[in-house]
Amino acid sequence: MRTKLIRQLYDFECYVFRSVNKHFDRKLANVYFRTVTHLGGATFTIATVLAMLLVMKGPLKMIAVASAISLAISHIPVAILKRIYPRKRPYLQIENTKVLENPLKDHSFPSGHTTAIFSVSIPFIFYLPSLAMMLLPFALSVGLSRIYLGLHYPTDVGAGMILGTSVGILSLYFLTI
Repeated sequence: MRTKLIRQLYDFECYVFRSVNKHFDRKLANVYFRTVTHLGGATFTIATVLAMLLVMKGPLKMIAVASAISLAISHIPVAILKRIYPRKRPYLQIENTKVLENPLKDHSFPSGHTTAIFSVSIPFIFYLPSLAMMLLPFALSVGLSRIYLGLHYPTDVGAGMILGTSVGILSLYFLTI
């Protein structure tokens, strides 16, 4: 019974994955997702947080500190989870997955890019809710790009969203209490 349920959930996840990844050959979508995916990468998120720490003043500086702490801390559980759950990337498991040349070889679960972008964005969204209209679609696009590019399953992205959001909230909370 349990094995059947797990198989059905995996089949559904593969269905969702294929529904997104099948659009890989669309030129405009390719340009967008190949660009936005890098904005959740280490180089961009670290550089952005460092720039905000240098430029921002007053209460916004505190939010930048919360984002920096969140980004740093969030990658500890990512590294641990990738070792505990060594899930192969979907392009290695699902036939006919469309993927970029030289795809990532490390484990899939959870998505580090998604974790990073949510961990940096969430403190700003909670402090200035008006930023949610810009930052949330941006962060969701990074997560979606990971599926579109054939690098992550939807649950990898979902786990990254939950992890980045949780650490972002906790970082902001502990800095403001």
